[in-house]
Amino acid sequence: MLGFGAERLRADMNRLLALLFHQGVLDEQFLQLQQLQDESSPNFVSEVVNIYFHESEKLLRNLRGLLLDREFSDYNKMGIHLNQFMGSSSSIGANRVRNVCVAFRAASEQSNRPGCFRALELLEYEYCYLKNKLHELFQIEQQRILAAAVRYPPVQHPLNNP
Repeated sequence: MLGFGAERLRADMNRLLALLFHQGVLDEQFLQLQQLQDESSPNFVSEVVNIYFHESEKLLRNLRGLLLDREFSDYNKMGIHLNQFMGSSSSIGANRVRNVCVAFRAASEQSNRPGCFRALELLEYEYCYLKNKLHELFQIEQQRILAAAVRYPPVQHPLNNP
């Protein structure tokens, strides 16, 4: 008999994913990414997402650094970072992060420094929310895999044993 908790954990994963789609945090691109995962690469999605997180941390640091520089005036450089962030966010289905990048880019194209600061704060918030929720999803998935692998011996009734 398979582990008792595996189905409950699968239901938890599905509920969390449904919430993230309902909130607009993720879009259909995330589902397409999941479809690329199979037995030969069981951690494909989490590996791709972890690369995204690593690169995104660098982009956020660069964006913050540009805005904190009192002499900053190169909004084109900011646009390059935002285009990278938008592209990588789109590729994993990070819909709300991508949408904030679009608004941030609009502010940078207008050389609107206060608007860029507000957009950066919102971008950092959305990014952290996404990271926390996907981390939670991957933890549940790992627990589900472990639970599914556990096999319990059949229960023998004590009266049936000679």
